[in-house]
Order: sequence, then C-alpha cells, then structure tokens
Amino acid sequence: MSNAASGLPVGRGLLYLIVAGAAWGTAGAAASLVYQVSDMGPVALSFWRCAAGLVLLVAVRLLRPGARTAPSEPFGRRALRAGATGVGLAVFQTAYFGAVAATGLAVATVVTLGAGPVLIALGARLTMGERLGRGGLIAVAGALAGLGVLVFGGGGATVRPWGVLLAVVSALGYSAMTLLTRWWGRDGGADVSAGTVSTFAVTSLCLLPFALREGLLPHTAQPGAVLWLLAYIAAVPTALAYALYFAGAAVVRSATVSVIMLLEPVSAAVLAVVLLGERLTAATAVGTALMLGSVTGLAMAEARGEHMPEDEPVLV
Repeated sequence: MSNAASGLPVGRGLLYLIVAGAAWGTAGAAASLVYQVSDMGPVALSFWRCAAGLVLLVAVRLLRPGARTAPSEPFGRRALRAGATGVGLAVFQTAYFGAVAATGLAVATVVTLGAGPVLIALGARLTMGERLGRGGLIAVAGALAGLGVLVFGGGGATVRPWGVLLAVVSALGYSAMTLLTRWWGRDGGADVSAGTVSTFAVTSLCLLPFALREGLLPHTAQPGAVLWLLAYIAAVPTALAYALYFAGAAVVRSATVSVIMLLEPVSAAVLAVVLLGERLTAATAVGTALMLGSVTGLAMAEARGEHMPEDEPVLV
C-alpha cells in the first residue's frame, strides 16, 4: 500500500517509525551520561539537541541531490505547519523534562506516553474520522498495560500532581504534533524534508530563552566526552529519528503512530540491560513482551490496510 498524497508506501512509513522509536530510546542513556560528566540542565540539553540536529538536517538537505527543489505547497501553509509542529515539539520536550523533575521518570513517562495514544486516537477520530477497530483497541490496551508494567515494575514511584499536570501537557504537545503531521500529510504537496528543518528551527527558537536562563554552556572536566555525546544525540535520536518520524507519521494512521512510538521505553529498557549492566527483571521482560506484541500486531494490521471505509464521514 502507499499513501496517494505523498507516494511513500505505508510499509516503509511503518519501518521509519519503528527505527525512529528505537532511536529515541537511546537518547535517555546518552543524556544520563551527559548529566554524569557535566552540569548541563535538561532544557539546555534539549536546545542543543534541536539546534545541532537542525544544522545536520540543513547540511543533509543541501548535499542531497534534488533536495532543494521548490515545494508545491503555498508559503503560508508551510509557515503555519512549521510553526504549529515546532511549538508542539517544544511543548512536548520541555513539559516532559519538567514532569521528570517534578514527579520522577517513572510517573512522567507513563503519563506522557500513556496519555498520548488515548488523546491521539480521540483526536484522529473527531478530526479525520480515523478508526482503530476492535483489534486496534486491544493493541492499544495491551501496549499501555505493557508500558505500565515496564515503568512501574520496579516500584518506588512517587506521584505528585504538578508533575502529572506537566506530563499531561507534554502528552497534549505530542498529540498535537502527531495529528497535525498526519492532517497535512493526507493532502499531499508537502515537502517533508523542508518541513522537518523548519520545525526544528521553530523549536530551537522556542527553547533558546529557557536554555539561556538555565545555563546554555555546561561546566565539565571532560569537554570531549560531552561533545561526542551531544553529537550522537543530535545525529541519531534527533536528526535521523525525527526526519523518519515526520515522514512516517504523514502516511500512517495517527493512533498507530502513537503506539509504535512506545518502542522508545522498550529500546531504553533493552539498552539499560545490555549496555549499562542493569538487571533484567520479570517486569522488564513482561512489559517488553506486551508492548512488542501490541506494536507488531498493530503494524501488521496497518500494513494490511485495515483502514476506515473511504465513505466514513469526517467530523471537523
């Protein structure tokens, strides 16, 4: 199957999303290493992640043959799309970091990533008429159950209302970004590469004043290690992952996108066991199995084309 508007096959879009989700999962481990060797704060790290990722995306776009062709969509629509998705990305990242600081990683992760699929499924149904179907609902429920087991399996989580509120705000930003990408991707005429560059430019500008207040340049005794880690974060879980995310999210149903991106905590958990020496617990194994099974089932359904009927009314 392919999306008639963009020409990208749905199967390839699913693959892009899977790679993006796995790449996002490595960002947490890299960020933890940055925090260990420097006093860089989370907002400053998010800014450098987006700003350096922007530089890489621009460089690739300039060097890639045919990348500088003029997009067919009007300038006003390009600006609106970049502004809306850029603000959504900035809210998503900044509110999530704030939630982690306020209520801890476990609660922030489960609220943000758990609320995302629910909000996106509801928004996609109301604005684009997209339906999950019974199998899709079961897959979402299984993925959320796996997320809960994976995150809370170790115990010790502390719930604080302010942190939960920030996590919900983060989920709203993520949901808006996903829904807008899908909405504009349905019509065609969008230059995904240029749109990703513009989105990162807007996000970097949004984060800059907060990063300046927090402290833009870190103090460290290991500047080389910090630079290498920042280069990795900018290249793999940012420039590469978000380019693949925006391309895939334009052709895959929004609710499916949100569930596939739950591979991020799975990737982080596997990385923690394999590379960081953390113990493989029963909760990690069960949660990972539930989430991988749900993601696989939903991706297979999407690839088979289990979409809503074309004559389904769209509510706007």
